[in-house]
Amino acid sequence: MAQNQGGFFSSIASSFSSFKNQVNGLLGYEGLEVINPEGGTEDAEVEAQRGRWKQEERDSYWRSMQKYVGADITSMVTLPVLIFEPMTMLQKMAELMEYSHLLELADECEDPYMRLVYTASWFISVYYALQRTWKPFNPILGETYEMVNHCGITFIAEQVSHHPPISAAHAENEHFVYDITSKVKTKFLGNSLDVYPLGRTRLKLKKSGVILDLVPPPTKVNNLIFGRTWIDSPGEMILTNLTTGDKAVLYFQPCGWFGAGRYEVDGYVYNSDEEPKILITGKWNEAMSYQPCDLEGEPLPNTELKEVWRVAESPADDKFQYTHFAHKVNSFTTAPKKLLPSDSRLRTDRYALEMGDLSKAGSEKSVLEEKQRAEKRIRESKGQEFVPKWFDQTDQITTTPWGELEIYEYNGKYAEHRAAADSSASVEEVNVGTTEFNPWQFGNVAETS
Repeated sequence: MAQNQGGFFSSIASSFSSFKNQVNGLLGYEGLEVINPEGGTEDAEVEAQRGRWKQEERDSYWRSMQKYVGADITSMVTLPVLIFEPMTMLQKMAELMEYSHLLELADECEDPYMRLVYTASWFISVYYALQRTWKPFNPILGETYEMVNHCGITFIAEQVSHHPPISAAHAENEHFVYDITSKVKTKFLGNSLDVYPLGRTRLKLKKSGVILDLVPPPTKVNNLIFGRTWIDSPGEMILTNLTTGDKAVLYFQPCGWFGAGRYEVDGYVYNSDEEPKILITGKWNEAMSYQPCDLEGEPLPNTELKEVWRVAESPADDKFQYTHFAHKVNSFTTAPKKLLPSDSRLRTDRYALEMGDLSKAGSEKSVLEEKQRAEKRIRESKGQEFVPKWFDQTDQITTTPWGELEIYEYNGKYAEHRAAADSSASVEEVNVGTTEFNPWQFGNVAETS
């Protein structure tokens, strides 16, 4: 049996080497890997030709990108709108709010370990949205996104730094307060991209007063140029109750041969003495379940696995694989009265892409990027620095597994602004056609210097 097993694994290694050589020979580029999430090696050449790119586009894009191999390309590369979705990163951050009913359950729950089951499942729920392989637009400095009319939540996000790109967000309702400073670090590897989440997340449950801290796993985007693009997030997610010391440690399984382990998440809720109390298992693209366990991590007798979260039904054949909630995020039905003119919904490039006009989306994206550069020149000529409106930079520097992060805190001013707007008798219709997108702190700067 050992000999047969060795032969089997040797043949896999040989096939994989041959697979890589086939692809390299086909494309004429050394060092590029096309990884099929379904694990087969039989149709490597066919797989390499799949995806959203035409052959000439792949060749052209690879020629422009190969000099960046090994680099962090977070904000240094201008990308074609072909790979974008009509949403910004600030809106993407708001998608975590879809299953916020889990936080209501956590807030009302008396069991400290079940609180972690509910909140961990809430953080896992956003990975269904993250599997979309379209890239969101990078926010313009000063850009915002507001969302109301969902579970009583008020959500505000702001792009607080351009270099490095940093976003901050605050969400709150009667059950919780959520704050995040989000920054990513990337490593471009040719046909794949490693994404490291240098962020700090704080979640406070109002009834118990407990504060939770999240450290998510890194993400790998496979087949950026050649083959069908797909995403994997192998590694640990650690959710710590900073008040009690309890924690949930969940392992996102890497996608193995023939798709084995893809989407799977397994782990435990531990008490402050690091003893397992509840096991959690499931798939981040389907559902998560839990079951009480003993000190060995085995299910307790006379208990059963119970589902805690299941992904909602999505529209069939949606062009950008949007969920119903993603469409709500883009809609003005979730916008408050007197929407800020800096809101992502008002971006002309985003709207043009939503309408299917790639040419206009590309030209409008260039216009906004040049306006951003023009305003930077104005600030520098005046000797001034950009100052966020709704978040303040603190003196805090937090250390993450992938680097250090400057912390921005919500300053409370948005709540005052929102209260004044909501109490106003006037109702102004806000839409892309009538309201100009304007995040600029020095007025609507010229399109060119």
